[in-house]
Amino acid sequence: QVQLVESGGGLVQAGGSLRLSCAASGRTFSSYAMGWFRQAPGKEREFVAAISRSDDNSHYADSVKGRFTISRDNAKNTMYLQMNSLKPEDTAVYYCAARLYGGLIIRGNGYHYWGQGTQVTVSS
Repeated sequence: QVQLVESGGGLVQAGGSLRLSCAASGRTFSSYAMGWFRQAPGKEREFVAAISRSDDNSHYADSVKGRFTISRDNAKNTMYLQMNSLKPEDTAVYYCAARLYGGLIIRGNGYHYWGQGTQVTVSS
C-alpha cells in the first residue's frame, strides 16, 4: 500500500506557474505508474498527465500539452507536475494517483491509490 500527499497548490494569476508535488510513502515508489487528475466544481474528474514507473514514458491531456510537465524522482519518492502558462480553466482540485505494477493509463478507475488533492486557482 502507498500513501500519497499532494502539495504546491495555490492562487496564481493567468499566465503564471505552479509546481505540484506528490509525496509517496509505503511500498517502493518505483513499483507504481503515477498520474495527475483534476476536478473542477460541477465537473467530472479528468485526466491531466501520467508517467511510467521508470520515468521513460509520459502522456498528457490535449488541454495541457505543451504547458504542463510531469516528472518523478524515485529516489525521493516524489512525483511533480510543473504547470506553466496557467489559464483560468485550469482551476480545479488536483489529485495524484498510483497504479501498482501497471503501465501508465489515462483511466482514473485504473489507479489503486489516491491523494486528498490540492487546490489550484487561476485568476483572470
